[in-house]
Amino acid sequence: MHVKSDIFCAAGLVLPDKVGRQINVGGWANDATYGVRLYTPDGSDGVWGVNDWEENVQELSLLAGRWYPTAMIMANGSILVIGGQVGSNGAPVPSLEILPNPPGVTEPVYCDYLERTDPYNLYPYLAVLPSGGIFVAYYNEARILDEVSLQTDRVLPNIPGAVNTFLAGRSYPMEGTAMLLPQYAPYNDPLGIIICGGSTIGPEIALDNCVSIEPEAPNAEWTIERMPSKRVITCMTALPDGTFLILNGAQQGFAGFGLATEPNHNAVLYDPTKPAHNRMTVMANTTIDRLYHSEAILLPDGRVLVSGSDPEDERFVQEYRNEVFIPPYLLNGTPQPTFSIVNDNTDWSYGQEVILQVSATTSDIKVSLMGSVSSTHGNSMGQRTIFPAVTCGGGLCTVVAPPDAHVCPPGWFMLYVLDNGTPSHSQWVRIGGDPAELGNWPDLPDFTPPGV
Repeated sequence: MHVKSDIFCAAGLVLPDKVGRQINVGGWANDATYGVRLYTPDGSDGVWGVNDWEENVQELSLLAGRWYPTAMIMANGSILVIGGQVGSNGAPVPSLEILPNPPGVTEPVYCDYLERTDPYNLYPYLAVLPSGGIFVAYYNEARILDEVSLQTDRVLPNIPGAVNTFLAGRSYPMEGTAMLLPQYAPYNDPLGIIICGGSTIGPEIALDNCVSIEPEAPNAEWTIERMPSKRVITCMTALPDGTFLILNGAQQGFAGFGLATEPNHNAVLYDPTKPAHNRMTVMANTTIDRLYHSEAILLPDGRVLVSGSDPEDERFVQEYRNEVFIPPYLLNGTPQPTFSIVNDNTDWSYGQEVILQVSATTSDIKVSLMGSVSSTHGNSMGQRTIFPAVTCGGGLCTVVAPPDAHVCPPGWFMLYVLDNGTPSHSQWVRIGGDPAELGNWPDLPDFTPPGV
């Protein structure tokens, strides 16, 4: 596959259009920082695709060049792009913008909070909130933006680095990892957000804790939970049973080439259903150093693919081996269930009832929806874990799709059926359609939108 500019340290998403195109925005330097690249997947199991990336910065570009930005699908189906630098460790780009550009908009929205906290706020964390705002966290700060004006609606408490200080960072280059905690039908509880790991200015000692908050709650405060070990350049993977795998990274340093030491080989399982401060379980160790530019992503069969390490450091090797981590739910003795979607209905409306034909060995059946993720530098863009309402009987289960775009922004999700906590292989479903009609965008000569 080919791109026309340098996508190093860009942002990515899976779009909610009918074919699930991938979008990649920003990049390393010059024109690449303005890049907007689109790819239409066309392969299938055992069959190679033939499509390639589409890109022409003269036809389609960001309003501001961005290196290390974040992207998110908004509740209205548009694309929010925020933050970054001019490129190659350049000046800050303290602004945000919407794709496609709204009519008449020719300049990005200035964000004073990103200017003030440069250079410690790159790849900021974003989330659509069920109440209608947009959560953004960067460095050691967090706030809620109005989803229409994109201005600050509420400033949240500083993110603590430890029980006695907030003088630490959670976003690149003091890179931790953020995740949205699971949402359960009937979706009455506030959305929880957790950030694990990070580092400190000066000694650059990695943090040994996770912090979590329910930003919509009145008088919201951060809760600190101790991890079994220190971790910076962290990876986290949301698992279909509602737990989270924490792995990779280092115990000292920052993100960047040659800036981290003391690789952390241990994996940790975080279970948010357990009481606070009792949610961490030490898992297996690897023998492979996974430092800067390592990743861990969920596979359709419920395993986790672990890859990469690009330290550019003579003390540590450039890593080309892949591993898989097998979570405990695949080792509990319960066979993986199987299911099919009646009438092959993979395009769901909000609140729609969908029927699954399920083969399972117990009556303990749950369903989870895992948002499609583009993961880089501790930022899992698109991540969301939803447990919809489900009722089962006679080998059939009726699943009720999430109610609206604030609980579940439009997009593609991996659908899992769990039997006694053991997940099936997943199937892709789209929820909420394409309200921004991204399928008709961009209507330009060098791009082939799929339609709506």
